[in-house]
Amino acid sequence: MRLSGQGKRFLMLQGPHGPFFSRLGRMLTRAGAEVWRVGFNRGDRAFWHDRASFIAFRGHPDDWPATFARILSEKAITDLVLYGDTRPIHARAIAIAREMGVTIHVFEEGYLRPYWVTYERGGANGHSRLMETSVEEMRTALARADMDMPDAPARWGDMRQHMFWGAIYHWFVMAGFWDFRNFRPHRALTVRQEFLLYLRRLVLLPFHALERRIATWRIRHGGFPYHLVILQLEHDASFRDHSPFSTMAEFLALVVEGFAQGAAPHHHLVFKAHPLEDGRVPVKREIYRLARQYGVAHRVQFVRGGKLAALLNHARSAVTVNSTAGQQALWRGLPLRAFGRAVYSKPEFVSSQPAERFFAHPTRPDTRAYRDYRHYLLETSQVAGGFYSSRGRRELLRQVVDMMLSDQDPYDALLSGSAAPRQQLRVVN
Repeated sequence: MRLSGQGKRFLMLQGPHGPFFSRLGRMLTRAGAEVWRVGFNRGDRAFWHDRASFIAFRGHPDDWPATFARILSEKAITDLVLYGDTRPIHARAIAIAREMGVTIHVFEEGYLRPYWVTYERGGANGHSRLMETSVEEMRTALARADMDMPDAPARWGDMRQHMFWGAIYHWFVMAGFWDFRNFRPHRALTVRQEFLLYLRRLVLLPFHALERRIATWRIRHGGFPYHLVILQLEHDASFRDHSPFSTMAEFLALVVEGFAQGAAPHHHLVFKAHPLEDGRVPVKREIYRLARQYGVAHRVQFVRGGKLAALLNHARSAVTVNSTAGQQALWRGLPLRAFGRAVYSKPEFVSSQPAERFFAHPTRPDTRAYRDYRHYLLETSQVAGGFYSSRGRRELLRQVVDMMLSDQDPYDALLSGSAAPRQQLRVVN
């Protein structure tokens, strides 16, 4: 049977900032499907192309489950589409959709970012099928696949595009608050605070870039061995919902204390901030406070944002909570300690040592096992493209619409041998 959207009725909830969900909805409509979009604020409405298919939810959050169930029934929805599965409105929707037999499509930032986007069914990150899939099971599924894996390019799009769309989205949300007065963001800050943080980050980009160049120059010319800590955002869903830490300060204290107790006295500790770190948590100040407390202030550096590759290329090991960037360390064969639940936390290539022992004698990963794992991801849930740049969206839509229209999810399609050939990426640095 030919691939078609006939008989499918998609309901889309909140997506990534920018026009991706609107472009996706149009493509699904061209495939023959019916598409509806629920919006919770003026930002959701601003980035949707069709007013006739837009359903505004202006009720109280407590009214959402009943409203959502009614929409599923009235529109005879067969498929639910959303970005991230942990924000409250999405978590409640997923539970109801699952009970009603609706197929759940989840988009996320790429597990192998920045050149890929994650597309799964049922759940992502700590709720992904990858959490329960062993490397041996992956190797079995790969038996029919024969693809030359592309190297990880340096970039796809620009982080400024992510910041730009975030600022525009929060501006619309803030400007139209009177139209959606019951809207509550899934993060602790108000919409106005979020908008001001996005704006502040855009304004300070040149100054942060200068600070980053100076810090990186000092590390590159310091001549000392160092361990790299890959930081995340405290409000990120992976940190918030799939880690043992309630605050970033708890993780920082564990790492600095472990380094002070276990690392060789001539080794240094480098903290690499997330590119979207906006200062809502005083990460830099807390790092240097802890460094002074444990007597290692002269051996601790902080790098604000920027590219990870240059720092990883010369690191002795890497530490993170559960950042997807940890996979860049594994790709280089570096020892990696991840303290949270992550899709790549397999015993074959992620250390489980206590922090002090890891900094003293880190165990190296089984790089062959990791390459098989990476190969499996590239054949299944990792789709070439991006949410925020126009080129990234074009590349993503070339493949992901067919994947959504398929009766099988990406993992089952590979196992059955019916997965479509994946796009071979040309590396351009």
